[in-house]
Amino acid sequence: MHYLLGVRLDESLPQPSEEEMNAMFARVGAVNDEMKARGVWVFAGGLLPSDSATVVRVENGTTTMTDGPFAETKEQLGGFWVLELENLDEALAWAERSSEACGAPIEVRPFDGLA
Repeated sequence: MHYLLGVRLDESLPQPSEEEMNAMFARVGAVNDEMKARGVWVFAGGLLPSDSATVVRVENGTTTMTDGPFAETKEQLGGFWVLELENLDEALAWAERSSEACGAPIEVRPFDGLA
């Protein structure tokens, strides 16, 4: 089964220093390497800040596009992993390691099949 591990980023907090970011990148890189070595890695990526987003909406045949996130919230999706795992317990264990590595909460969601 495939799981999405989403990094919950609070954009209202101050940005980490370059030194803090480099340390976080090193920790995340080590977790990524272990995921790959264990054969659970499918795909991962970081995202630009939410103000770079465009929301596309179609209602009654009319398309509208707005800048930034539609939801008014402090937390945004800052990055993610897609992993192929046997069960939720494995996903939660990787989420714990990932949260520790990146210093942010991780939301775990199973995929509803694959297209």
